[in-house]
Amino acid sequence: MFSSRTPGLSRLNKTQKASMAGVAAAGIAAVTFSLVPTTAVAAESQAPVQSRTTSTVSTSATDSARTPAVSAIIAKQFSSPDIAAKVQSVVQKTASEKTKAAEAVAKAKADAQKRADEAANRSTVRKPVYKNNLDGWIKESLAIMKKHKIPGSYEGLHRNIIRESSGNPKAINLWDINARNGIPSKGLLQVIPPTFKAYHVKGTPFDIYDPVANIVAAANYAADRYGSMDNVNSAY
Repeated sequence: MFSSRTPGLSRLNKTQKASMAGVAAAGIAAVTFSLVPTTAVAAESQAPVQSRTTSTVSTSATDSARTPAVSAIIAKQFSSPDIAAKVQSVVQKTASEKTKAAEAVAKAKADAQKRADEAANRSTVRKPVYKNNLDGWIKESLAIMKKHKIPGSYEGLHRNIIRESSGNPKAINLWDINARNGIPSKGLLQVIPPTFKAYHVKGTPFDIYDPVANIVAAANYAADRYGSMDNVNSAY
């Protein structure tokens, strides 16, 4: 039997057909690429840049056109009662905080000044305050006597005062020899005016009826004549 195939040619299998088709396609692509002008390629490469530039310009123009509208919206929002109330609340809160801060500073300064004053008062020797009674008069007289180095004790002063006047600073003797001579004894320790004048201690009132002045003058006289008021146990 005779074969219908052309002599010298054998049948192509599937793999060989696929390879030939690929080669053909590659060749067509190469030919096509070689026929495309260089300017066209350049134009194509620049096209995206031009497109982006156009887009940017367009966006900028849109933003410019949109700005007045946005400003109007913001202005409208800030003009609304709710926003105005919130702004006012913030302003009031800030003012309140400033006021509180100022008050705190003022309080701190006042406290510091108070502490300084208290420290100054503690460092200053305070003048004792004596009661306006026999106990206070004797204690004050003893402080003055100590300053002027006049001897005497609380007991010695108190004992003689009770005997002479019963503690009455306005007491006056109108019946003894001094009274008959026109110079009656006066005050807590019954001192006659000439003796009070001679033994008055500077710094006390020049008043024979002043209880402290009377005690100190009498103690000064007793110290000069008897060594101390503690040594006096009768009229002197």
